[in-house]
Amino acid sequence: MAGAYDDRDGKIWMDGKLVDWRDAQVHILTHALHYASSVFEGERCYNGKIFRGHEHSLRLIESARLLDMTSPYTAEEIDRAKDEVLAANGFKDAYVRAVMWRGSGEDMGVSARRNPVRMAVAAWEWGSYYGDAKWQGAKLDIAKWKRPSPETIPTAAKAAGLYMICTMSKHAAEAKGCSDALFMDWEGYVAEATGANIFFVKDGEVHTPLADRFLNGITRQTVVQMLNDKGIAVHERRIRPEELADFQECFLTGTAAEVTPVGQIGDWHFQVGDTTRKIAEEYEQLVRA
Repeated sequence: MAGAYDDRDGKIWMDGKLVDWRDAQVHILTHALHYASSVFEGERCYNGKIFRGHEHSLRLIESARLLDMTSPYTAEEIDRAKDEVLAANGFKDAYVRAVMWRGSGEDMGVSARRNPVRMAVAAWEWGSYYGDAKWQGAKLDIAKWKRPSPETIPTAAKAAGLYMICTMSKHAAEAKGCSDALFMDWEGYVAEATGANIFFVKDGEVHTPLADRFLNGITRQTVVQMLNDKGIAVHERRIRPEELADFQECFLTGTAAEVTPVGQIGDWHFQVGDTTRKIAEEYEQLVRA
């Protein structure tokens, strides 16, 4: 299936039922379009099974709560909606996007208490997020924007509004021939990429930013557990930018990114080494088990 995302064959689950892909639309005065009152999940289905799908459903509900929205569906109902979409479109390997937002209603200002909370689930076939960089090592720019303080926005929510600076930073990176951009946080410590968490390897041990001021990705949590199970030391801590000169390997993790090696960040270069390759291979095996 190819072409523009609003002009495809297939089915999308919307507000409790399957609708034709082209009919899955919202009104121009939808609150989320004007005020970013929207949360979402990105998930991958491998061999007919969504990897950690129920945890994604629970996180969607929690993200909504953090934005003062009450989910109209339980996690189990969301799980079933995702399964319905995959079955209706005949997908065994696909990317799944669940989204929950404040729709149009009686309110059209900042407050939207009288507007309904709506939800949809779509799925499509999507290959490697970084293309050839998946194995060759992605090249990252350094974003001019910084991840905001948790005192300014609910950083634990996978909220649409948090991705505005991601789009801007990724556009700037692509204009420089890079695949993605690395954010620092508001205090200047290493944070994450625009859609993935980041890990570094030094002398056989792994270092990754402490995920208390940006989204603690489900893939990130999976990889930390994998490393722990292998007996590899994982240091979750504040990382200063100047430390990047001392790291030998680097990789990104995310549902879309999976485990992607990084070959360069700004002027810093990294090997696509054994630790990164093994984790990438074992992650592939895990999600398809």
